Amino acid sequence: MITQIRVDDRLIHGQVAVVWTKELNAPLLVVANDEAAKNDVMQMTLKMAVPNGMKLLIRSVDDAIDIFNDPRGADKRIFVIVNSLTDANKIAQNVESVATVNVANAGRFDKSDPKTKTMVFSSVQLNAEELAAAKELAQLDRVNSYNQVLPTNPQLSLKDALK
Repeated sequence: MITQIRVDDRLIHGQVAVVWTKELNAPLLVVANDEAAKNDVMQMTLKMAVPNGMKLLIRSVDDAIDIFNDPRGADKRIFVIVNSLTDANKIAQNVESVATVNVANAGRFDKSDPKTKTMVFSSVQLNAEELAAAKELAQLDRVNSYNQVLPTNPQLSLKDALK
């Protein structure tokens, strides 16, 4: 069971490793990212950021979708990290069990012109492609998509923010 998909352009960092893994009580962390899946240096860095006792899988988005749809994982608590709305939307569209997507931090490090980005939340600035993915994700009625940087912050609706 996917406890949450978190969109975070930094993938694994302090907030994720310390705060969110405890909050979600998910012993399995899956980074679904095509670049990380084929970059040994990036994988090594991500592994160093994971708390002791947690299992980490780093997979391409398509491989992660296969894992999430495998019935053998239905009873496992899985915390999923992606770094784009495009990837989160692709997973949500292809995995029926996805119930929550936390659009926490996105768009700050992409190479697009900042003048062309849309600020959806203070920590989320999206280029046209990512904005289109956000709109598609927000229309999935079975998925609660929101912004919540820390568990102590209120959940802010993605659908409402895009209106």
